[in-house]
Amino acid sequence: MKYIKQFGIILLITFIGEIFHALLPVPVPAGIYGIILLFAALKTGIVPLAEVKDASKFLIQIMPLMFIPAAVGLIDTWEIIAPSWIQFILVTVTTTVVVMAVSGLITQAVIRLRGRKAAGK
Repeated sequence: MKYIKQFGIILLITFIGEIFHALLPVPVPAGIYGIILLFAALKTGIVPLAEVKDASKFLIQIMPLMFIPAAVGLIDTWEIIAPSWIQFILVTVTTTVVVMAVSGLITQAVIRLRGRKAAGK
């Protein structure tokens, strides 16, 4: 029963994100609204972490399965993609490297900042 309640909370917040997407004239995906709402609810204590923690762990564990429909969709549209597959590969590799580099730099900056704060106390 605990998991059903936790999934219900996550689905409710996701649904509210869908409503925001439908009502607001901003080109932001509904999932982003949902993530922001869940983050705000967790940070303000409206939704305690314990209320969604177990269901969230489960969803993270099965996340790779969520990419299967997208992969099948790419395979299904191969005729459209085939003429420009080199461009797709180049963009994918380039953006992956850029995201990894930026993530690493931000992580290092946060670690250094925390180290300075800890040394100052």
